[in-house]
Amino acid sequence: MAEPSGFFAELKRRHVWRVAIAYAVTGWLLVQVATQVFPFFEIPNWAVRLVIALIVAGFPIAVIVAWVYELTPEGLRRTAPADSPAARPPHVNRRIARKLNTIIIALLATVVVVLSVRLLIVQRHVTAVAQVAPTSAPATTVAAARQAAPARSIAVLPFQNLSDEKGSEYFVAGMQDLILTKLAEIGDLKVISRASTQQYATRPANLKIVGEQLGVATILEGSVQRRGNQVLINVQLIDSHSDAHLWAQAYHRTLDDVFGVEGEVADKVAESLKATISPHESASLAAAPTRNRAAYDTYLRAEYLAVKGFANYDTASMKAAIPLYRQAIDQDPAFALAYARLSYAESQLGWFGRGDNDEKVLHANARSHAERALELAPELPAAYLAMGYTDYWGRGDYAAALKAFAKALVLRPNDAGALAAQGFVQRRQGDFEAAIASLEQAFALDPRNASLAFETGSAWMMISRYSDADRWLRRALEIDPHNRNAQVYLSNSVLLATGDIERALVAAQGDDPALKLQRVGLLMYQRKYADALALLDSVSDDPDNFSGATLGSISPKALQQAELHRLMGDARLARKLYAQALPAIREQLAQHQGINQAFSWQNLATAELRLGHTQQALDATARVQAIVDASHDFAYGPGLLQQNAMLYADANRPDLAVPQLAKALEVRGIGMFYSPVMLWLDPAWDPIRKDPRFQALLGKYAQHKPAVSYAVVPTVSTPVAVP
Repeated sequence: MAEPSGFFAELKRRHVWRVAIAYAVTGWLLVQVATQVFPFFEIPNWAVRLVIALIVAGFPIAVIVAWVYELTPEGLRRTAPADSPAARPPHVNRRIARKLNTIIIALLATVVVVLSVRLLIVQRHVTAVAQVAPTSAPATTVAAARQAAPARSIAVLPFQNLSDEKGSEYFVAGMQDLILTKLAEIGDLKVISRASTQQYATRPANLKIVGEQLGVATILEGSVQRRGNQVLINVQLIDSHSDAHLWAQAYHRTLDDVFGVEGEVADKVAESLKATISPHESASLAAAPTRNRAAYDTYLRAEYLAVKGFANYDTASMKAAIPLYRQAIDQDPAFALAYARLSYAESQLGWFGRGDNDEKVLHANARSHAERALELAPELPAAYLAMGYTDYWGRGDYAAALKAFAKALVLRPNDAGALAAQGFVQRRQGDFEAAIASLEQAFALDPRNASLAFETGSAWMMISRYSDADRWLRRALEIDPHNRNAQVYLSNSVLLATGDIERALVAAQGDDPALKLQRVGLLMYQRKYADALALLDSVSDDPDNFSGATLGSISPKALQQAELHRLMGDARLARKLYAQALPAIREQLAQHQGINQAFSWQNLATAELRLGHTQQALDATARVQAIVDASHDFAYGPGLLQQNAMLYADANRPDLAVPQLAKALEVRGIGMFYSPVMLWLDPAWDPIRKDPRFQALLGKYAQHKPAVSYAVVPTVSTPVAVP
């Protein structure tokens, strides 16, 4: 047997190690070719695996062949032993070694080139993501949106504003939105909603990534140049995967004949994508919303403000949009779309605005304007959407609302707004699974809509599925880090799931009034009443700040201050503030209706109870209960039941408080407002905490006891006796 040194010398003489290196490098290159090229030609994955298996299996064979045989001018022959007369001369062997070395170096250089190219591609990809993705768009969000895009799917990106005139952003945004709306009326197209596309820059660097994030095969880019009375609109349809231009056109118009251009664009896009258009859809595309230049311009200004308001319950923007819609209608009394959008804005403000708004008047006007829109345009999807919201928010008629939203979906099958509206009603009815399905279906059509992700998260919260709620709320914040609603609800989700107040406080950091008020409540749970009062005092006493749009409650600042002073033991000042809050509460009662009015009755009961007006407090509490029973509202109803139990506890009536609280904790929908973990944290239960009935409730939910508890600080105020 040869010595090791002799063995390795023989490996070198026979060039076995050179052949092994060359084979390994060549095999790696072949694997790269297979993995990159085979999918392009739609060769199945098993073929790639077969190539890899053959290369691995061939390695030992190549080594054995290199040991046994050598390549000569006469062909392949067995390698002669080193001491044999037939062995290759040393100078020939060195020449062969140099050739093999050259081959190996060339192969390694190829490897370096391949790796460099791949690294460059990755770097460009990362750079492109940063350029086209909205702020803080993480890989999880990109992966969630990346899916097999239907061939007839499209996103309309924000148009580029090439106008010299300042303040023309509303006109450019309006043109984009009108084109998108027309496209959405074509049932054969999947059209991504405006809330998702609006987060992208005009003409992003990498359309492929945009297409992956939005789940579309094509993208419509455009620009608008407005100069005096002249308008130039350029649009181009692009394949998001290949960057190929499928269609492009320029529209030279004046402000007097720009009406209807959105329908022309939508028709050409549908033709390019070979989408089927029904006769009804064709007629809808050809119809212009108005032929009045002034009304058209005013409407676009109103839409610009309203869209901002709808995105984050910004009541100030809603208020500013409403008079502009009215002005557009004055300029063109037959402007059906303006009537429909005005109705929707009034419904939104009536539901979310509260505060200094006369809710009853807003809902009555919204109904009248929706009816007028349908009279003018019986097949207008926006009119049915508006009518559905007047049924839902204005009348609490869930069946009628669902019928109207269904009609809107018949006319515009891919309307994310109508699907979301359907989900909102379904969760009010307590059909949470159907609601979540509707909301997630809407999100598929609007995958960068932070508000829609937030609403889906809140639906999961209602059924106490906090891990699912957390996932959706974080997705909302990934899309829009400034979505205050998602931030507040995420803080609540952490609190209600774990009882970890410190973590909930961290989640609610920020200077927005809603975030400050969220922290006020959390500090109360920690019994840090002075800190909570200082933070509350820093919030401006503006009706929009205390409207309850985010948390679903209406509580004047004076009432919240009174509660904190009471908990701190300052009964005199607390009483003064309770009396101060009464006029504002009674004014709200006159303005509100339905489930929103129940919150005002509850505030009245709180103030009356603290002022010693026992019967008035009981009467107000009974009114709350009656509204909840009549509304069949599974979204806000459970929370109102739980707050009624708090009122009984404040009155030191555990015989009433504990059964009411036990009932509330069992109702589906309570999860958005309350959870069993709060039994140990909430100071509202301190007056009855030692009662055997409350202790029995703690025993029932013992598994929910939080890791951290807070000392009970008794208050100086005397409980009010209830007969």
